[in-house]
Amino acid sequence: MGNELISSTKIAVFRKREIRKTIYKNEWWFSVVDVCGALTDSVDAGAYWRKLKQRLQEEGSEVVTFCHGLKLPAPDGKMRETDCANTEGVFRIIQSIPSPKAEPFKRWLAKVGYERVQEIDDPELATKRTRALYKAKGYSDEWIEKRMRGIAIREELTDEWKKHGVEKSKEYEILTAEISKAAFGLTPSQYKKLKDLKRENLRDHMTDLELIFSMLGEASTTQITKVEHPSGFEENRNVSRRGGNVAGVARKKLEQETGKKVVSQDNYLQNPQNEKLIDK
Repeated sequence: MGNELISSTKIAVFRKREIRKTIYKNEWWFSVVDVCGALTDSVDAGAYWRKLKQRLQEEGSEVVTFCHGLKLPAPDGKMRETDCANTEGVFRIIQSIPSPKAEPFKRWLAKVGYERVQEIDDPELATKRTRALYKAKGYSDEWIEKRMRGIAIREELTDEWKKHGVEKSKEYEILTAEISKAAFGLTPSQYKKLKDLKRENLRDHMTDLELIFSMLGEASTTQITKVEHPSGFEENRNVSRRGGNVAGVARKKLEQETGKKVVSQDNYLQNPQNEKLIDK
């Protein structure tokens, strides 16, 4: 893929190497371990960064002070604290890593940072780029439309949770699991195991029907929340179960009518054609 950029909310790709990223203080922050891995091709990028970090600290370098521990998805799918740096911090780290990829990576990084500035001025650009990412990976227009609608519904739900006393990231995970279990009979972690996924985003590997019932569960939870105004984690947990159950009842009814299960083991990576598109 050369230096061509593929970016999403959580992942960017440099020469087929994934760089995890997250929004912090309204700008992109990147996983330093992933940056080290992309520049050095080290089999243990974590160990490389630990040694580099120790050396920089011993030298009294200011580079390490540019890093913050932010939560990013780990290989096991859980959110774990990871050393991250913003664009300026990564530029400084690059200067400490001897690599022929340094200059191309700097150009790539500058592009990612500039795109974030553009998105602040025009939020619609972020949506357009997400659509383009899915299109480049070979997803159908119909699937993309459902996925984008699902993202919007999810954002509306999390906004309601914030308004009603849900604050911790762990609480968001538990509430999401309650909706999923009521809707599909599986928590997200169980669902990912069924589909043989690891770090991949579960919803990026859902069928059209799975996406539809996910949306129904979360949209139902949002509507009940707006009507009942639950306060705090436990009350929101009860509402999440009930919202998910709306989708669960509808799913079971459809399965009864068609004789076919909605929950599928299929994942997007199982299609060889899709793998080619991703690695193109």
